[in-house]
Amino acid sequence: MINAFMQARTGSTRLPNKVLKNLQGLPMFIQQAKRVQRAKLVDNLVIVTSTDKSDDIIQQLCNENNLLCFRGSLSNVLSRYFHAELNYPCDAIVRITADCPVIDPELMDYVINSHLKNNNDYTSNCLVATYPDGLDIEVISKKALHNAYKYAEKPSELEHVTPYITSHPDKYKLQNIQSEQDLSAYRWTVDEPKDFELISSIYENLYVKKPNFNYQDILELLSHKPELNLLNSQIARNEGMVKSLKQDKEEGYE
Repeated sequence: MINAFMQARTGSTRLPNKVLKNLQGLPMFIQQAKRVQRAKLVDNLVIVTSTDKSDDIIQQLCNENNLLCFRGSLSNVLSRYFHAELNYPCDAIVRITADCPVIDPELMDYVINSHLKNNNDYTSNCLVATYPDGLDIEVISKKALHNAYKYAEKPSELEHVTPYITSHPDKYKLQNIQSEQDLSAYRWTVDEPKDFELISSIYENLYVKKPNFNYQDILELLSHKPELNLLNSQIARNEGMVKSLKQDKEEGYE
């Protein structure tokens, strides 16, 4: 049993309510959910949000769109995932975030298949970044998730779910899936207004003709409209993780 857990909350500091922003008539995270549901190796998709009142709207939209929803800790996302797995038991969890609405289901299946075939504890395409920011897919074994919940302590480990696992290759079997071409300079995630401007343009150009467009379609679009790449090219990758690592140091962790 493979479950995809998509973490979603409304309280983003850089772009509040970003997961609710309208993309071709639907909230952004609903559009992404529809893409995830096309992955053939995913048995269930669960939206994992917080118990904070501000996220009641996410629960409501899940109900309206027949999506499974689990609510847990706002700040300790690792705890949220752990308790979500207890409620929706599975052998492995696919971790994705709700601010990446061009996630590619075929790529998800590729990463999941590699995870299962190699009997890994953790498999991703972002341990070493070669895919566009926004196509990040992490597959975690149930055992590794439970183990991380038991031992993780640092703020970065609790907020970002997988750092405890990826920082202990002595304990876990890790695999990174790399693209044949380094595409890491592309940024297709939504943290800032300029990010959403790019994503909106991608949907406007591709969604009407082909709702299930893949990442190769996006690359082709951007090759014909390179000016779109300039919209958010100045924004650094993984700003949230950088902030969490700074917090680790402030709290005495190295």
